[in-house]
Amino acid sequence: MDELRVRAHELATRGEPFALATVVRVERPASARPGMKAIVLLDGTLEGWVGGSCAHPVVVREALAAIREARPRLISLSPHPRERDEMEGVIHHPMTCHSGGSLEIYIEPVLPRPVLLLVGDTPLVRALAGLGRLEGFTLWAAGAGEGPPSFEADLRLPLEQLTRKVTTATYVVVATMGDADEEALEQVAGAGAGYVGLVASRRRADTVLGYLRARGLSDDALRRVKAPAGLDIGALTPEEIAVSIMAEIIQVRRAGQALSEASVSVPVAAVAIDPICGMTVEIATAKHSLVHQGVTFYFCGARCRQAFEHDPARYATAGT
Repeated sequence: MDELRVRAHELATRGEPFALATVVRVERPASARPGMKAIVLLDGTLEGWVGGSCAHPVVVREALAAIREARPRLISLSPHPRERDEMEGVIHHPMTCHSGGSLEIYIEPVLPRPVLLLVGDTPLVRALAGLGRLEGFTLWAAGAGEGPPSFEADLRLPLEQLTRKVTTATYVVVATMGDADEEALEQVAGAGAGYVGLVASRRRADTVLGYLRARGLSDDALRRVKAPAGLDIGALTPEEIAVSIMAEIIQVRRAGQALSEASVSVPVAAVAIDPICGMTVEIATAKHSLVHQGVTFYFCGARCRQAFEHDPARYATAGT
């Protein structure tokens, strides 16, 4: 278990998305026990132990879905899943192992921390940096000057490198007070950031956007720039404006949060239903299959395939 925790820490430190699966409840007979854990990587590799061959593919599939949707989930594997359908918030799967038993497993996606890129070094920016830390953002700083920012940043970037660093997990606030607004926005406006905000008056913002349009930035890229940045809460002081901007960033992030924020693609595997037990089988990795009347059927194990072979007419409709 200690090795698994170390492994999870290494993955999180490197910014690699994964899911952590934890057994929370067991009805015997079952090979897993409460507290057992496993890590599921983006390629479907499972490290650890949360159950045998019946649980493994279900956990992997649900873990990848949790990463893709950026939402945790609680799954139940039971020989009689229909009897448990009244349990709200639980995803039910049939337990097809002949030993029986039931498992409930909590699956939590662990995604890279989002980035708050602050362009400028003003009291407002310093207030934003403090709020960003509280909200768990990685802080990047950029500006026209060569000296270090007056706030603690995880990475310092020159303006000319912003385009290739920005991803959908980056939330950008440009607040140079006219020192380098145009140069910064030219780099980030069309780079696909999750949010781009300009701290400026409406008149100044119109001037900046007009300049960028004349420089060739598309209307679509310019529409992505929120100017002035922040929700309209009547903010006056730098600290109040920082709160309004952070609230807007949180609003944007939560409204569209998904794996795209982690800049990682999780493939959706093609699956089939085992016509005997009802278990979902990933087609690409299925070890047991057969063709009946021109249709390929996939099975979770040899026993289900054998049962189908004995009476294909009975089960063929279920498999299709």
